[in-house]
Amino acid sequence: MQLITELALFEKAPEELITSKQTLIKYGFSVNPLFFSWVAEYEGVVVGTAICYIRYSTWKGPVLYLEDLVVTKSMRRKGVGKRLFDACLEYARLHHYCRIAWQVLDWNTSAIQFYEKYNAEFSGEWVNGYIDL
Repeated sequence: MQLITELALFEKAPEELITSKQTLIKYGFSVNPLFFSWVAEYEGVVVGTAICYIRYSTWKGPVLYLEDLVVTKSMRRKGVGKRLFDACLEYARLHHYCRIAWQVLDWNTSAIQFYEKYNAEFSGEWVNGYIDL
């Protein structure tokens, strides 16, 4: 929860954060979890996480969706994000997903440069839509 809070602050949207520790436990650690994650630890402290879920593309097939990749500020540029992202890629390949997908804010140049090292493609065609319930 601490990393999620840190991400909301980094993305300049702390007022958007409404989830709670209880919600994460309910939906991530139940009999039928809606998401799963990897965590990175340093000296017994969680310093990063990759939170994913499975979605389905009617054109491509199963997709691993990376909802968030977060590394605490003090541990950035030390390979933590790479290890977490590599774990996601390995999982997707192992389970024969056709792709891994994510979103990144257009002003987050360090994240964009990180993904470009993997030869990631970015689409400027699609507009994200949602309805808050």
